[in-house]
Amino acid sequence: MRVGLVVVSHSGALSDGVVELVGQMAPQVRVNTAGGTSDGGVGTDFEATSAALAAAETGSGVVLLYDLGSARMTAELAVESLAEPNTALVVDAPLVEGAVAAAVAAQNGDDLEAVARAAEQAAGAGGAEQSEQAAATSAAEGASVATRVERELTLENEVGLHARPAALLARSLTGLEAAVTVSSGESTADARSVLGVMGLGARKGDRIGLRATGPDAETAVQRITELVEHDFDE
Repeated sequence: MRVGLVVVSHSGALSDGVVELVGQMAPQVRVNTAGGTSDGGVGTDFEATSAALAAAETGSGVVLLYDLGSARMTAELAVESLAEPNTALVVDAPLVEGAVAAAVAAQNGDDLEAVARAAEQAAGAGGAEQSEQAAATSAAEGASVATRVERELTLENEVGLHARPAALLARSLTGLEAAVTVSSGESTADARSVLGVMGLGARKGDRIGLRATGPDAETAVQRITELVEHDFDE
């Protein structure tokens, strides 16, 4: 079972929007919303948050994200009220970016701590992506030339490398031993970083470059190529 997520917000519309976005990227992750007050106003609701938390639990734990300080208090109170509070974590992270990063990690089968960490690292998305890119580049340089695969592709899908396509690309590398980077123009990102891939801003008609090294380099590039050639199943 995968780690679940709860989005705690002062606005029902905001939390619903985040859940809708995340659902496109991680369809097998249970993501629940706890937004607004019981009468539809702006604020948070302890009972609604507790219910969302209980519904998100599938046996692997739950990560809660929030928008403002009092939402954090509500989330923490809901966790403290659990029979086993250690099965849920309240994470300090940017709501949208954190939810995206956490959902993709959960979709990949990461455990509770790893999902929480993915959300937290989204707080410094630029730096984290640069670090991931540096690590991938270092691994590439240390790999045998025989395992290096490079390819250029043209994006034909309508939305380019945004949201769902970026998540599909990152998830396609799950379980592979390969350092993979994606480049567009002068920018390069770690292919396993959804936020990094989205940050490339690659659109329909743009050329992207793939570079992979490691034992599964060929498989990694082939998986991404198939996604691009099938327009990410749009």
